[in-house]
Amino acid sequence: MLKLAKYLKSSIGWILLMVCLLFLQAYCDLALPGYTSDIVNVGIQQGGIEDAVPQTIRTEEYQNLFLFLDEEDADFVNSYYSEEDGMMTLKKIDSDTREKLNQILGRPELALTTLRSDSDETKAIKAQMNLPEDADLISGLSQLPQEQLNGMLSEMNKQFDQMPDSIITQASVAFVKAEYQAQGKDLDQIQTRYLLLSGGKMLLMALLVMAAAVSVTFISCRVGAAFSRDLRGKVYGKVLSFSNAEFEKFSTASLITRSTNDIQQIQMMTMMIFRIVLYAPILGIGGFLKVLNTNTSMAWIIGVAVALIMAVVVVLMVVAMPKFKSLQVLIDKLNLVTREILTGIPVIRAFSTQKHEEERFEEANHNLMKTNLFVNRCMTFMMPVMMLIMNGISILIVYKGAYGIDSGQMQVGDLMAFIQYTMQIIMSFLMICMMSVMLPRASVSGVRVNEVLETEVSIRDPKEPKQAIPGESGTVIFKDVSFRYPDAEENVLSHISFTAKRGETTAIIGSTGSGKSTLVNLIPRFFDVTEGEVLLDGINIKDMTQHELHEKIGYVPQKGVLFSGTIRTNIAYGNEEMPQNEVEKAARIAQAYDFITKKEDGFDSPISQGGTNVSGGQKQRLSIARAVAKKPEVYIFDDSFSALDYKTDVTLRRALKQETKDATTIIVAQRISTILHAEQIIVLDEGKVAGIGNHQQLLKSCEIYHQIASSQLSKEELGDE
Repeated sequence: MLKLAKYLKSSIGWILLMVCLLFLQAYCDLALPGYTSDIVNVGIQQGGIEDAVPQTIRTEEYQNLFLFLDEEDADFVNSYYSEEDGMMTLKKIDSDTREKLNQILGRPELALTTLRSDSDETKAIKAQMNLPEDADLISGLSQLPQEQLNGMLSEMNKQFDQMPDSIITQASVAFVKAEYQAQGKDLDQIQTRYLLLSGGKMLLMALLVMAAAVSVTFISCRVGAAFSRDLRGKVYGKVLSFSNAEFEKFSTASLITRSTNDIQQIQMMTMMIFRIVLYAPILGIGGFLKVLNTNTSMAWIIGVAVALIMAVVVVLMVVAMPKFKSLQVLIDKLNLVTREILTGIPVIRAFSTQKHEEERFEEANHNLMKTNLFVNRCMTFMMPVMMLIMNGISILIVYKGAYGIDSGQMQVGDLMAFIQYTMQIIMSFLMICMMSVMLPRASVSGVRVNEVLETEVSIRDPKEPKQAIPGESGTVIFKDVSFRYPDAEENVLSHISFTAKRGETTAIIGSTGSGKSTLVNLIPRFFDVTEGEVLLDGINIKDMTQHELHEKIGYVPQKGVLFSGTIRTNIAYGNEEMPQNEVEKAARIAQAYDFITKKEDGFDSPISQGGTNVSGGQKQRLSIARAVAKKPEVYIFDDSFSALDYKTDVTLRRALKQETKDATTIIVAQRISTILHAEQIIVLDEGKVAGIGNHQQLLKSCEIYHQIASSQLSKEELGDE
């Protein structure tokens, strides 16, 4: 997969945008539990009063607070309050200053709240100061000497140090609420305003999360689709550059699977990576940092959850990983069997082997089904186990958090936020772990696609192509050519030398397996010679580009190949802009005009895939017409007249001779009648030249040719010859 990442360069801008959106989404997701905590703690429990810092406070009450502040803290508080009409008003401050004021004012407010209560401690202090029970203790304290007041303040601070922060917070909030009530403010309105403001912020965050998530999904789908499009284009272009040697390495079924199913797997994984793999670490790390700020005493619960999830995933990976890796191979096998059966239906019916082929298909299909079922069951088992772990962790958090709330160590909102942060962390690990289970299949697909892309092509264009030599146009020369197939031990062709001249017909004949088709396949460089060289236009074909070489050649394969479309598009395959009169001329030369015009749509008649809606002879004639319409320098007919009757063969060759009088014609044939009038006949025997000459010469000088002729011609015909 990593090796294929270089093909994402065109989408780098979209990827950076996605990363930014993921950070925005994570920020909003991580902010939501905090707002939930604030709504519960501040909005509901504290009535909308955030902290111990009152916005306004009566001057008299303000002075009472200073009884419990040292000189430094008193000066700090005084610098942020201004007096007007017997009321102290808070100036505009930042969050850090407010936090410091909250820490300074919390304890004095707790002290005032405690001293005004009718508790046993208050009564004891009044008795110690010889004050009546109905006396104002605060006024009494203000009359004490500073030294005695400092001693009492020091003793109170020791008691405050032993109290949880939540107790101090609740007491200070109660002081602020009482102060606002004394000022005549509407406490319900304060609470409502806070709840609406916090709820509005939560709603805004939720909308941002939705917008970011939708945008990331949209962009990831776009990037994934563009990535798969580029990969398919690269694979297609690479496959087109393959020689026959590379096609022997990859089966057709495998190449189709790699171009479709494998790239689809990569596309899905690419989208999942951008939507989940990149997001999960951001969410998990952010959630962990938030948890540390919420309550570190329960952080160990997260470790337990992560350990349990990892254990489940490791077990699943050990069990399911081998099956994931075998899925693509099984799909290859199913495609191979399906393709063989569909293309070989006539033969299967002729030999009545339908039952056998059904069993082959069922075996491949059943193996794929079993593996898919196993993998899906593993994934199905994974989710309930993960949900059990998540719910169990929630119960554990509530159980431990209840003790913290009871002891005043945390508030209900903090517990709720901790649960949400923990679930976010667990979900991030869960997403990564699920991806780690799904990744092997995409990784296998990536390796298979990359294998195609990184395959070294055995036939390449030269870095500095040479130009054709004037006066040598169309001349084909074989100089001591030998050839063996890749990984083969013996040569198929050995020391072949001949010259095919322009304006002449060179025929190649020999027994089955003598190397006739292999020899002509060397001219368009379907294979490269092992030894020697093949020259065209006076230069080695390896010294010209493949495009230039193929432009000079009109090739008709042994098995006629037609493409889906119309008769016209097949004949004009080498030039889509070919005039209609040129198409018709080529059809007449190939003796295809009559059967074409008899069709209802004529040259616009459809051709099905593979040319299955025309006969073998019609397919050959259309293939010949396609080569003739190209008007090349060299014609190569690889046993292209075998499906024609004798009359059509003679008529076609006569018309073809007139058309190709200025070109080089090379014919591979099985029938002597096809090559009788060739200027040069090359007889092959087990990959070697057994004789070269015209028909008359070879009858006298080449025993193998004489035997072939004797098997096809009568004694009278041989005598006439």
